Amino acid sequence: MTSKLSLVPPPATRRPARPALVVVAHGSRDPRALSTVRALLDRVRALRPDVPVHLGHIELNAPLLPDTLAALGDTEAVLVPLLLSRGYHVKQDIPEMAAASPARTHLAAPLGPHPLLVDALQARLTEAGWGGTPRRDSAVVLAAAGSRDPDAKTDTARTAHLLAARLGVPVLPAYASAATPTVPEAVRTLLARGRRHIALASYFTAPGRFATECAQAAPWIAAAPLGTHPSMAHLLLHRYDEALTTTAAVQELASA
Repeated sequence: MTSKLSLVPPPATRRPARPALVVVAHGSRDPRALSTVRALLDRVRALRPDVPVHLGHIELNAPLLPDTLAALGDTEAVLVPLLLSRGYHVKQDIPEMAAASPARTHLAAPLGPHPLLVDALQARLTEAGWGGTPRRDSAVVLAAAGSRDPDAKTDTARTAHLLAARLGVPVLPAYASAATPTVPEAVRTLLARGRRHIALASYFTAPGRFATECAQAAPWIAAAPLGTHPSMAHLLLHRYDEALTTTAAVQELASA
């Protein structure tokens, strides 16, 4: 006689929950910034529906990062800065907020420098009118927010180098605040070198005051910020996976 228990299907094997991806944005008083970041997170969710995606801001916008982490409780989370270089927020603010939270956090690297950012920068320049074959007197100003941290300037310079190699023209970094040269200064430098066809690449994650001011100083075309370009969503997930892989490798070494 067949046991009734044998007719009961075995319980479904549940996959372990993936660590949460917490995208850490700076925050802005410009409402376009928040809407852009939310749209970018929707792209990330569409690419990886198995990963819980959350948003936390360093300042100016809700939800603030400490509130996002508090809501996660003691679950595992990877914090990916929606920032383009190393600097005070990456080195101090985010680690301190993470340490004060109950969540088991892993800190990912900032987005830049990385070839995926160059993909997005080139696409935005093309949308603004940059041609396929540059003129001999062409150049680009890479406009970034700026930081007093020398590592941030190094990272931005690296991105400028990658973009120059991609476009085949000089690319000069410039900054909206806290660092030099400014965009007008960079434009004057390029003009003095005989570069008359100067475009501005907007090295900002979303629209805002700095991006607008830099665009207004462009002598020719000004590209839009990186925004929701597909490469941005892929890069956020790359940093998420990278952080988890690094953590696993460190744990394996510690247990060996």
